[in-house]
Amino acid sequence: MIPAFIIIGLLILAGAAAAMTLRNLVHCALSLTCALGGVGLLYLLLGVQFAGLAQFLVYFGAVAILIVFAILLTGGMEPASETVFAPGRLVGWAVAVLVFALLAGAVWSSKSLPAGDLAVKEPTVGEIGDLLMGRYVLPLEIMGLLLTAALIGAVLLAMKPGGNVPAKPIEAKPATVVGGEEP
Repeated sequence: MIPAFIIIGLLILAGAAAAMTLRNLVHCALSLTCALGGVGLLYLLLGVQFAGLAQFLVYFGAVAILIVFAILLTGGMEPASETVFAPGRLVGWAVAVLVFALLAGAVWSSKSLPAGDLAVKEPTVGEIGDLLMGRYVLPLEIMGLLLTAALIGAVLLAMKPGGNVPAKPIEAKPATVVGGEEP
């Protein structure tokens, strides 16, 4: 389990680092997808099947693809002539390392960390489904309506005014005669 954990951890770190440092938005989105897929694999490795499958379905499958389509539909592509890495990447790395060190120090010095193993009953996927379709059906439906409204709003924002017709009409340029005589 340790070698698999190290490989998956390196995959997550590489995907997250590439998502932070690359300049092309499509490459950043695909790197984020790689990192989210690694998190899903990590959940599956730890034995949390529902969280792992939800990670794959929601983030890896839906959100990452939605990000890629949003970038492609809105024309958020940058010219390929620029450098691959962002100019302020060293400052970003320094801030990320500092924040990580502060958070790790706060967690490590916390008195609320458990001293031993805690026996927690793992819920099955069936129990989670029963709760979602029973006790939490109203919040689930509200979340579905909000996501549908957000999707409709994104489609409306991505559409050009008047359908596929360009927003600004093309103006005709006056013809020039090569021989020097004007018509």
